Amino acid sequence: MDVLIIGGTRFTGRHLTEAALVAGHAVTLFHRGKTGSDLFPEAEHVLGDRDGDLGALDGRTFDAVVDMCGYVPRVVRTSARALAGRAGHYTFVSSISVYAGFRTGPTEGSPVGTLEDPTVEEITGETYGPLKALCEREVEQAFPGRALVVRSGLMVGPHDPTDRFTYWPRRVAAGGEVLAPAPPDQPVQLIDARDLAAWMLRSVEAGLAGTFNATGPAEELTFERLLSACREVAGSDARFTWVDPDAILEAGVEPWSELPLWLPGVDDAGLHRADVSRAVAAGLAFRPIEDTIRDTLAWEATLPPDRSVEAGLDPAKERAVLEAWGARGRR
Repeated sequence: MDVLIIGGTRFTGRHLTEAALVAGHAVTLFHRGKTGSDLFPEAEHVLGDRDGDLGALDGRTFDAVVDMCGYVPRVVRTSARALAGRAGHYTFVSSISVYAGFRTGPTEGSPVGTLEDPTVEEITGETYGPLKALCEREVEQAFPGRALVVRSGLMVGPHDPTDRFTYWPRRVAAGGEVLAPAPPDQPVQLIDARDLAAWMLRSVEAGLAGTFNATGPAEELTFERLLSACREVAGSDARFTWVDPDAILEAGVEPWSELPLWLPGVDDAGLHRADVSRAVAAGLAFRPIEDTIRDTLAWEATLPPDRSVEAGLDPAKERAVLEAWGARGRR
């Protein structure tokens, strides 16, 4: 197959490109040349900017397109319409965040978020999901019956630039007393980017169309199980102190950014309970969480030790919260 990947040099796109090349496909990477331009010399690199500079793709035809980096409907509309008559299939990587609410776990038929002004292009925590939903619509209109919409959960593993998962293997590997958000049995959903990439490639090869929630694992993963797996893989002496959510919030800890994967309260109770049965039935499979943890730690060990991190709790702040919790006699 001749496959065009828009944004195929970073994180999940990087894993997808690698898988496609290993499978023997002819891969064209369309990107701005700012990240990973030295990767995959066996692929064709076409430089441009999808926001107004698609000229380098004029006259080109492809069996399939995979769009890894569409966030604004206007921009996605331009690329999808430009390629509609020159590509057989279009995969759009969307997000679980498209859903209007998370009091319960969403299915693909759950309502998506909307914007009062659909022309807004500023991406914020409030607009990200609804904008992704509008992007989905543009792709489906341009490729009716030929579009695969992948509503991905949190992508994790090697080459993750966000630190949203990496924080936990790193912190647990460091050992000592670890602040963990109670309750221990709360669910966690995430997907190894390599598993997502492998499934998307198989789906593209099969011409799969429709909308799919794509996160995991297939069986429920709890916070306690995740942290215990981190400790087991790292061989650390970490011990977990499960702190009441109200106490964590009172200490000024930001959910998700300072304490990754954690979103307290009933309004977000379903975020880690998305129904993925449709994708699983279509072949989505998951490696053991231990493998993801091990590979993430191995990859992070190759990074500069003084690099800036994008997410996670400052050690001094963690100690302060634990000491305050201990003073209540809760430890």
